[in-house]
Order: sequence, then C-alpha cells, then structure tokens
Amino acid sequence: MSQIKEYDLVVIDRDIRATHKETNQPILLRKGQVGTVLMDFDGEAFLIDFADEKGITYAMETVPAEQLIPLLYKPVALQVS
Repeated sequence: MSQIKEYDLVVIDRDIRATHKETNQPILLRKGQVGTVLMDFDGEAFLIDFADEKGITYAMETVPAEQLIPLLYKPVALQVS
C-alpha cells in the first residue's frame, strides 16, 4: 500500500519529458519538481498536477509511484529500547 494519497505534494526523483498544457510544446520536468497528486491508480502510478508559483498548471502527467517522493512535514518518533 502506498503512503502517497490524493492531494499530497510530491517531488519527482528524475527528469521527465512532458507536454506544456497551454502551448503543447515539449518541456522537461526536472528532478525535484514539485507537484500535487490528483488521482491514484491503485498505488502503482499517480496523476500529478505541476503548477507554477501562481497555481497555474503547466503540465499534468501520470508518474509511476517509484519515481515519486512524498513531502513530509512531521518527524517520525523513534522507539527507545
């Protein structure tokens, strides 16, 4: 089961070729590019919305789960033995 859920912010772990949503021109989404999960395909892949700092979508791509890193906001407590 994937720890990534719809509406999570994720980062891609490698460069991905994509198509610009408005211009239909090829673009390169760079390793570290941040996107929002829109749809979960059984934890195997996710539809990711890539938007600029104003929230304008420039690409939507289906990305395999193994190419995504979820952004984390809280530390995990360690068990002291």
